[in-house]
Amino acid sequence: MAEWNHTPELPIAVSPLWQWPPKPLAALKWYADGWFFLTINMAILVVAWISYLLFSPTLEQAQNWAFGWPALIFVRNFILISVIAGGLHLWFHKYAVQGTDKKYDPRPYPRKGRMFTFDHQVLDNMLWTLASGVTIWSAFEALFWWMLANGYAPSTTFSATPVWFVAFIFLIPVWESFYFYWIHRLLHTNALYRFHALHHRNTDVGPWSGLSMHPVEHLFYFGTVVIHLVLPTHPVHLIFHLMFYAVLAVTTHTGFEGLWFRNAKRVHLGMFHHQIHHRYFEVNYGNLDVPWDKLFGSFHDGTPEGKARMKQRLAARKRV
Repeated sequence: MAEWNHTPELPIAVSPLWQWPPKPLAALKWYADGWFFLTINMAILVVAWISYLLFSPTLEQAQNWAFGWPALIFVRNFILISVIAGGLHLWFHKYAVQGTDKKYDPRPYPRKGRMFTFDHQVLDNMLWTLASGVTIWSAFEALFWWMLANGYAPSTTFSATPVWFVAFIFLIPVWESFYFYWIHRLLHTNALYRFHALHHRNTDVGPWSGLSMHPVEHLFYFGTVVIHLVLPTHPVHLIFHLMFYAVLAVTTHTGFEGLWFRNAKRVHLGMFHHQIHHRYFEVNYGNLDVPWDKLFGSFHDGTPEGKARMKQRLAARKRV
């Protein structure tokens, strides 16, 4: 069997923002492609605004704990992730609308086995995503709504700081790339891998795999909101930030490069860079917006040469 059913253009490239000599036009195109027109980033931002306007408490309501407004946050997030992960699962895997076209891993998905709760990969992933992931995501969001409402976290508005208000939205993916690498490396240490191992049951992935994590890992993962204790933000930033982390985990774990319809890619989804991590574990801990993996030697660019470098690094580590 071939190692991969489909590979994108190789070698995998990191953000031009970090390349030398500077490539300002390439960097501008990289971020424009990630944000504008029909992109996941922009779709999440639109949903975050709708959620803020229609399906969230007010700051006045959030000043005091009550059952209603945290429950609203939980139900909104539960429905959102169910629709997105469930819809992508039906498209790619249940009804296989694309077949295996643009699917990275040649092996069949989903799988069964005793390593999965209920002996079934999808049911296992749904349990950990909905019972643990959505609960901890919603708890963090409710906590920071309360902190913003009571002045325990710095806040701002568009009218007070319009440039910063917009800039923070675009900085969230960069922060995500910075933060995710370091918590991911921490979760791969001997002390914490027993928790992260639950996520790595998924050597081939589907939409429900992205947020299928142990509750301890969910605490680390959604702990990204600590940045809101330092920088002044607005509730819509909070919603978008956590929603970005949650939804992007789903879309990047579809197992497919993108959603293709009528011979054209309509939406870019899966990250081959992270698919390699699920295959080999000890490479590509971070994302491509901040190239920590290149700096610390754990980058696998998808090429045979990248695989050879990985084998040399792991062999050298065993000899130490």
